[in-house]
Amino acid sequence: MDDLDPLDIMLHQEKVVPHYEPIISADTQLVVGYEVKPYFQMQEDDIRSLDWFFEDPSIPDEFQLELSSIIQHKALETFRKTDQSLYLFFNYDARLLARDNGETLMAQLESYIDLGLDISRIYLELKEEFIVNRIEELRPMFNYMKALGLKIAVDDVGQRSGNLEWMAQVRPHVVKVDANFLKDNLMPHLYREVHQSLASLSRKIGSTLLFKEISSFQQLNYAWRNGGQFYQGSYLKRADSAYVDAECVQERMKEDFHHFVTFEKRKVKAQMELANLISSQFHTILSNVTADVSYDETILAVGKTCSRYAFRVYICNEEGIQLSSNAEKNQHGEWELYSEGRHKNWSWRPYFFENIIRMNVEKKGILSDLYTDIERDEQIRTYSYPLSNKLYIFLDVPYEYLYEQEGLL
Repeated sequence: MDDLDPLDIMLHQEKVVPHYEPIISADTQLVVGYEVKPYFQMQEDDIRSLDWFFEDPSIPDEFQLELSSIIQHKALETFRKTDQSLYLFFNYDARLLARDNGETLMAQLESYIDLGLDISRIYLELKEEFIVNRIEELRPMFNYMKALGLKIAVDDVGQRSGNLEWMAQVRPHVVKVDANFLKDNLMPHLYREVHQSLASLSRKIGSTLLFKEISSFQQLNYAWRNGGQFYQGSYLKRADSAYVDAECVQERMKEDFHHFVTFEKRKVKAQMELANLISSQFHTILSNVTADVSYDETILAVGKTCSRYAFRVYICNEEGIQLSSNAEKNQHGEWELYSEGRHKNWSWRPYFFENIIRMNVEKKGILSDLYTDIERDEQIRTYSYPLSNKLYIFLDVPYEYLYEQEGLL
């Protein structure tokens, strides 16, 4: 905590000032809104964040409610004098919201509606953790606020709870995700599936994904690749005491997006080249396989021919039943058969039937997205290829090969 004393802050409320952290839209690369941040002006060149004031449970609720109202009042006074084409995000402690049933907040907002405030431009930003724990208590309040036009944003989504059922009940307008995990985590792919699922769910319920705390090119790239429509953070623009030029980061973001698109094109090209390589070798191998050759002999022949970029091969039918053993490359580079996989049912795997239908329609193989192989605990890709309308061969490509080839990870 700062060396500021809560009582001193309450006695010098004139020094409490809002700062505005820009929120940038992916589609236009323009500033479309601001998150209001509380600061305390010690001296002209000494200004301190007051985030801690609202996170300290020892500070009385009355102090926090009063300071929230002061920050909102000052920010709304500035906002209502603009054309109100932007959005304002107000952080609010959901515990305080429930304490007085939102009356303090709504009384202030309604007073500004009378002065011409367009409440549809205001977002109430709450943290997921509290909402999940008190969803039944808060839902009627949210419905009332949304009926008035107030927007709901939920912060820190997915950090503490894997249960996202509450989203369908609350239907927030904006879902915020913290990009900070990329600083220390060496395996962002573990989060990618979660965030892609979150992006998919958000689209289905009409929510927009906002990535915050973006402090690097890498984090912006991650947000761009994982469904983020809005971005904020120090890499783009820090919070300031005044609004900024809407185009202040547009040119740099255009350049960044150009790099992203160029890299994604290289990835798609690399994946197509690998798929074409495997397909070409499959044609050669399988054209020499006669009807009397067993499934196990077939997968061994495929494995040995494709040994440079494969570690496992097997055959399934159209219902997902594995008809062959697993042909696997051992640590000495030799191919062996393991019968344990025979008769297992893989139809439960995501996209299994979708890929089966695609192969039948397109009459060609498919290279999968990256995913983590359970047995090896590493990222791999799988190439699947139609032997007939009822038989399909699957070839697993190891991380080591993907790592060595540009664009496959």
